[in-house]
Amino acid sequence: MAVETARDKIKLSQIVGQKQEIITVDGDVIVNDVKPDVLKVINTNGTICVYKKEALKGKVKIEGCINTYIIYLADDETGSIRTMNASLNFTETIEMEKAQENMTVEENLCIKGFETKVLNSRKVHVKAFVEAGIKVCSNDEIEAIIDIHDEDDIQMQNSSKCVMSIIGENIGKTILKDTININEEDDFAEIMRVNFEISDIETKTSYNKVLIKANANVDVMYLTEDGRISKCSGKIPVMGFIDMQNITDTSECFAKIGVKNLEIRPNNIEEHSIYIEADLELYCRAFEKKEINVIEDAYSIYNNLELKRSSVRATTSQNRIRDTFKIREVFTNPELIYGRVLGVNVNPVIENTDVRDGRINYTGKLDTEFFVSNENIINGVTESVPFEFDVMNELISRNMEYETQINVADQRAYNTDDGVVLEVELEVIAMLQNNENLSFIQDINITENANQDMYSMVIYFVKPGDTLWKIAKQFRSRVEDIARVNGIEDANKIYVGEQLYIPKFTRTRVAM
Repeated sequence: MAVETARDKIKLSQIVGQKQEIITVDGDVIVNDVKPDVLKVINTNGTICVYKKEALKGKVKIEGCINTYIIYLADDETGSIRTMNASLNFTETIEMEKAQENMTVEENLCIKGFETKVLNSRKVHVKAFVEAGIKVCSNDEIEAIIDIHDEDDIQMQNSSKCVMSIIGENIGKTILKDTININEEDDFAEIMRVNFEISDIETKTSYNKVLIKANANVDVMYLTEDGRISKCSGKIPVMGFIDMQNITDTSECFAKIGVKNLEIRPNNIEEHSIYIEADLELYCRAFEKKEINVIEDAYSIYNNLELKRSSVRATTSQNRIRDTFKIREVFTNPELIYGRVLGVNVNPVIENTDVRDGRINYTGKLDTEFFVSNENIINGVTESVPFEFDVMNELISRNMEYETQINVADQRAYNTDDGVVLEVELEVIAMLQNNENLSFIQDINITENANQDMYSMVIYFVKPGDTLWKIAKQFRSRVEDIARVNGIEDANKIYVGEQLYIPKFTRTRVAM
């Protein structure tokens, strides 16, 4: 017979799988008919766009492209520097054993390098190596018993927990359109390199809506009509709204912005500017702090109970900490100082973290590639720059689980009399979580009357690990009655070897 109960619902996000893989994207690129033949490839770079991501049974599928820019030495009379670009489409399936349809997929894709091979004077083969960090989360609605109706003989052990319950998640989109000015004396010819980074993501919630704001950091290196190499950069604000039912200004949000499509092209010659257009996907997951009073254990004084239990790992608190760190390094490498630095790409790599109360210490390196022009020949020069910094906050605890995201908020390199100076600003976002295993009862059934002993008092000596709840359950007594009979003021304080009188209850058995 089922026991009549009161219930509450919470919706929890749980990580069902995480994986870090290197995937390869490759394809052939044909030289445009109006451009000269390829003699030698100097450099290949690119940006990633993700069209679609989805969780399927036992796997994750990601579709997108890499917009590549290939700088090459032309096989012409002057040995000029030229560029060609192409989009390498990819569809990647990554095995994820516990993934199921409709689960949430979070991806972080980063280009680690390129291999470019000249097949013939009109064709090259490009292979990109992409580091893919994939996380799959389930959004499970849990129903827990919080009270029992009209069953005075059933004893309950309650536990009050504050958990982060999901309000919902949604995807929106926004289109970034802007221009970046180039030097007045430049007549734009071709794009040679593009770097596009999103940083400074902030959210603001209101009734049923989430405002997401960020910055798009854009760096473009380009070739002029007279064969010179130049560059321009800009910081473009991004803003968009996502509809979210039941969200309020006290809700907490996790937001991410992904690039679905990126177009960069020159405006009219007279405007001396470059046009930037990006299709951006806005993603938001919203939470509320919810206190739930669950029943962890129960027993009946007179009857046998069948308890259906469940256990989940729930987030009891979470915090987002953002900080910025600046790195400055001077290089005297001859390959750098005897040329003109045109631009730089940096990729921060965290190698080790040390978490203590109030602090996370990060050590790692900046994988750095400089673009250097020497007599109008461009070379890529790589360097590794070690870094170490601390994120300080009183909310940090060594027992917390955390994830770290590092964005490049700004990067630049320039020649000085002392050498080549690299200046980088990193945005560090640490997502902190306190997680606990939450045990609760989902269903209670009375199976039969319990056998009742004829005596009504037992003498018991406390054993290691005993609590008054365990003792009361064992003898089908009540915690408050044991405490009253033995003069115990604090039910949480009993001692090994202590003698206790256990009152018991009897009643005439009735066949069910």
